[in-house]
Amino acid sequence: MTKYIGILTSGGDSPGLNAAIRGVGKAALNHYGMQIIGFRDGFRGLMENRTMALDASNLSDILTRGGTLLGTSRDKPHRMPVGGKVVDMTDVIVGNYHDNHLDVLVCLGGGGTQKNALRLKDKGLNIITLPKTIDNDVAMTDITFGFDTALGIATDAIDRLHSTAHSHHRIIVVEIMGHRAGWLALGAGIAGGADVILIPEIPYAVESVAEAIRERSRRGKTFSIVAMAEGAISQQEHEELQAAKKEKLANKAKESKKAEAEDAPETQYAEKTVRLAKQLELLTGLETRITILGHLQRGGIPSAADRLLATRLGTACTELINQGHYGVMVAARGDGAKAVKLEEVAGKVKTVPPDHPWILSARHVGTNLGD
Repeated sequence: MTKYIGILTSGGDSPGLNAAIRGVGKAALNHYGMQIIGFRDGFRGLMENRTMALDASNLSDILTRGGTLLGTSRDKPHRMPVGGKVVDMTDVIVGNYHDNHLDVLVCLGGGGTQKNALRLKDKGLNIITLPKTIDNDVAMTDITFGFDTALGIATDAIDRLHSTAHSHHRIIVVEIMGHRAGWLALGAGIAGGADVILIPEIPYAVESVAEAIRERSRRGKTFSIVAMAEGAISQQEHEELQAAKKEKLANKAKESKKAEAEDAPETQYAEKTVRLAKQLELLTGLETRITILGHLQRGGIPSAADRLLATRLGTACTELINQGHYGVMVAARGDGAKAVKLEEVAGKVKTVPPDHPWILSARHVGTNLGD
């Protein structure tokens, strides 16, 4: 019997989403004789039963497009704003799944999507996910599609900022996305030759950063580039967080704060970046400017690597559907793919290990990491 696939994109947009949709859809239609239905705007579209038929005509010419032709949202099945209230719409979603005679729902998204997908799996639905995020922080996969494109964009920005920093003898602090993990800031900082790289995994001391910049000045270097992940925190902030944990805050309060952090817009971190810039200007005597890359990192044409990765994972997903293998995320493993149980992925974050080769390389070329 013909299998019916539902597919949606959830969370922030990311380069490679259309390539992944195309990979799933074309393999389903052309190779396995399956049918595929898209749901608009993530889990909200599934709840509202807003569908989009996916066929050869609308899967054509989307490989190179950024964003997602299905649209996306950050709505969660169990906490969805409806009529001015936040309501659990899981049962409505389960009903729409069955009303559309779906055999499986494919969810493309990051860490939050993995958790929401697991909730639906626990409700008895057949679910498969694909790992998407420019932050590269989804657990149990070598890499996520969207990361390579964003890495190239952030690196290009740092390259361009070198000339103006040099011309005006300034410090330029570049805020790069990544509020839980520093993969993007670390990779772009190394590739772009940043003098200082600050990531969430290594709490920084402002004086250490300032001294690194002053040392550059003593060696005749008249400018410095600081690549700062939006989630980077100072050692003082880190100590305050640890103290708060020791106070054993109520679980409800902690979960509420965690949810707010996941839903908050990227610009919430700008205040910390501004504060660091002012501190560095005061401590070094050098004029300091800020560049916040923001959504530029998520837009535009996906790189060749992301198109290849998204297509590879998309077609592997359809192969798993053909085998009836559900309740998994399609993880990148070397040149291939591996099905990983959603229970092993949901709620976990892939952070930068302190002994990661990128960290060691940064230190060996003299990059200050704030510690």
